[in-house]
Amino acid sequence: MDINFTLIAQALAFSIFIWFTVKYVWPPLLSAIEERQKTIADGLAAGERGRHELELASHRSTEVLKDTKQQASEIIQQAEKRASEIVEEAKNSAKEEGDRILAGARAEIENEVFSAKEALRQNVAQLAVAGASKILRREVDVNVHADLLASIEEELK
Repeated sequence: MDINFTLIAQALAFSIFIWFTVKYVWPPLLSAIEERQKTIADGLAAGERGRHELELASHRSTEVLKDTKQQASEIIQQAEKRASEIVEEAKNSAKEEGDRILAGARAEIENEVFSAKEALRQNVAQLAVAGASKILRREVDVNVHADLLASIEEELK
C-alpha cells in the first residue's frame, strides 16, 4: 500500500474535523447533556420530595380526620348530656309546679273546710238557740246570752 498525498490529505482533514468537533461542537453538547442530567436529577429529587410530602400530608390528613371525629364525638356526648340535663330540669320544674299547685289546692281545701265548719257552727248555734227558745217557750236574746253562745261554740270546736 502506498502512502500518497490523498491519504495524508484525508488524515489531515479528519484531524481538523476532530479538532473542530472537540473545540466547538463537543462543549455545547456536553453542557446540554450535563444540563439535561441536572434537570432529570432535579426532577427526580422533586418527585421524591413530592412523594415524601404526599405521605406526610396523608398522615396529617388522617390525624386531622381522627381529631375531627373525636371532637364530633365529644360534641355529641356534650349535646346528649345537655339534653338529659334539660329533661331533668323540666321534670324537676314540673314536679315543683305540681307540688306548688297541690299545696295551693290543699290550702284552698283547708279554707273551704274551715268555712264549712264555721257555717256549720253558726247553724248549730242558731239551731241550739231556736231549740232552747222552743223549750223555754220564750224568745232568747242573742245579745244577752252571748257568753253562753260563745262557750257552746268553743265546745263545738
